[in-house]
Amino acid sequence: MAALYFLIGSLFGGGEKKDGAAAKTTAAATLPSVQVVLTPESVHEYTVVIRGRTESARTVSVKSESPGTVAATPATEGSFVAKGAVLCRLNVDARQATLDQARAALRSRQLTQQASIELAKKGYRSQTQVLQDQANLDNAAALVRQAEIGIEQMSIRAPFSGVFDKREAEIGAYLSPGQACGTMIELNPLLIVGDLPETDAGKLRVGAPATATLLSGERLSGRVRYIARDAEAQTRTYHVEVAAANPNMAARSGLSATVRISAGAGPAHQVPVSALVLDSAGRQGVRYVEASNQVAFAPVTVIEETPDGVWVAGLRGPVRVITVGQSYVAEGQKVRVASAR
Repeated sequence: MAALYFLIGSLFGGGEKKDGAAAKTTAAATLPSVQVVLTPESVHEYTVVIRGRTESARTVSVKSESPGTVAATPATEGSFVAKGAVLCRLNVDARQATLDQARAALRSRQLTQQASIELAKKGYRSQTQVLQDQANLDNAAALVRQAEIGIEQMSIRAPFSGVFDKREAEIGAYLSPGQACGTMIELNPLLIVGDLPETDAGKLRVGAPATATLLSGERLSGRVRYIARDAEAQTRTYHVEVAAANPNMAARSGLSATVRISAGAGPAHQVPVSALVLDSAGRQGVRYVEASNQVAFAPVTVIEETPDGVWVAGLRGPVRVITVGQSYVAEGQKVRVASAR
């Protein structure tokens, strides 16, 4: 009887073990299947990308300081002019005669002063008279300088080297003080300006290297020269300016540009674009498989887009990122990793 009992027990016991193993195999087979890619952590350059436009470093309306009629316009509209070049020349009129008269009076005062000094040495002139003659000489010299400035102001000159972009006065036109001869713009250095979202404003610093790519494909390299401290009220963005060398002035003002500004370096992961998903709160991130084969979600920030995928920040260490099936699983769910690479 005992032998029969053990024989029957062994038969039934073996069946239970087989059934348990089969059940486990069936349960594993019913788990969602996903594919993953093992992504290592790397040190990557952080880059802030904004849409901007080129601007002249300076735009100045060059105006007349004295009244007069335009006699000549030596500068060609749209041409490069050096600092000090004459843009418009006004008629001197009687100003030259005033200068000649002031110079003649100065020579007379000089002779009087010399004679006064000689007479004072001989005792025929008091020190008070000598000082008075010196004052008269100084006044005559000031009148000469005043007349010379009046002549100089007849030539309206470029305040800096740049492009004489627009002429606003032609020969024969009368200019009152404050009326414009033309507009000067400075294109070297060239500014590339744009607006930073508040999420990126704290990442940049003045002096950070930047590269601007124009629609033509031309690239300009420069550095950040200004970051606004106060946000624009409506858009909550911060104005930023990049100064770039433009020695040949081939790049014009007003061109659209994509600006990439270096924001340092830090840990990052490269993942396929298709791996990016949104969680229930609307956050952008990736789903990955933990060591326990459970799904987890990590919000990430896209640092850079490349043909090989996107660089993101927000993950730590090597991560098994789900590349197939990420949209059909949820956080905390057990999954079966069908393949990994």
